[in-house]
Amino acid sequence: MKKSQILLINDMAGYGKVATAAMLPILSYMGLPTYNLPTALVSNTLDYGKFNILDTTDYIVGVFPVWKELGFTFDAIATGFIASERQAKVVASYCREQAAKGTIIFVDPIMGDEGKLYNGVTLTTIQSMKEMISVADLTYPNYTEACYLTDTIYNKVGQTHEEACALIDKLRQIGAKSVLITSIPIEGQPSVIGFNHYNGEYFILPYTEIPVHFPGTGDIFSAILIGNLLNDLPLKQSTRKAMDAVYRLIDLNKDNEDKNRGIPLEQFLHEVV
Repeated sequence: MKKSQILLINDMAGYGKVATAAMLPILSYMGLPTYNLPTALVSNTLDYGKFNILDTTDYIVGVFPVWKELGFTFDAIATGFIASERQAKVVASYCREQAAKGTIIFVDPIMGDEGKLYNGVTLTTIQSMKEMISVADLTYPNYTEACYLTDTIYNKVGQTHEEACALIDKLRQIGAKSVLITSIPIEGQPSVIGFNHYNGEYFILPYTEIPVHFPGTGDIFSAILIGNLLNDLPLKQSTRKAMDAVYRLIDLNKDNEDKNRGIPLEQFLHEVV
C-alpha cells in the first residue's frame, strides 16, 4: 500500500532535537516518506539564551517553482515556525494551492507558551499565523497561542469546559476545520481539547504533567499525531496516542543533565508507536 508523502515546512536547528530535527526521524520511523523545507536555520534551541537565525524566505521563493516544474506533490504538509510575515504569505499561498488539489494541511502556530510569546515573536507574527490557520485542515496551538490568536485573555488557572469550546470555535472562525488546543487547564485539570470537523465532536483528553521542561515536546507530539492520522487513525485516538508517547519520553529522560538540547530521540523511537 502506498504511504502518504508528507512535507515538513519548519525550522531546522543545528544543535537540539526540535522542529524538523525532531519530527523527521519520528515520521520516517512511522513509515511515512518525509521531506523538508526549512523556514529558518537556527544555530541551537532558543533555551540556551543565545542563538543565530537565518530566515530562508528567499530560498523558499526559489524552491516552489522548481518543485512545480518537476511535478512534486505531497499528500500532506505540516507547517511550524514561520520566520516572517512575507514568509507566511508565500507558504500560505503554496498550502492553499496544494489544498485545492487534495493535500491535507496541518498547522502548528508556534509562537509562545506559559502566557508569553517566544523570543523574537511579534504582533506581526500573530497575524502571519492567522494567515496559516486560514488554510488548515487541522491546527493545534497550545493554550497560550490559542489566546493570542483569538484575542482572549490568558488565565493561568485555565478555562471552564464551555470557555474552552468557545476558544476552539474562535479558531474555527479563522478558517481551521479541525482544532486541538494543547496544555490547557480545564476545570483545573491539564488537558487537550479538540474538535473533529468530520463528525462534529468536541472532546477533552486529560493528562498528568511531569514538572520537567524539554524544548521540542510539542514537535514530538505533532509528529506522532500526524503519523497516526496519516495511518488512518481517527483524531481523538491519534491525539491520545501522541499524548501518551510524549509522557513516556519525558518520563524516560527527566533526569537528563542538559535538557535544553531536547529529548535524544534516536534512542527512543520505539516509544513513539
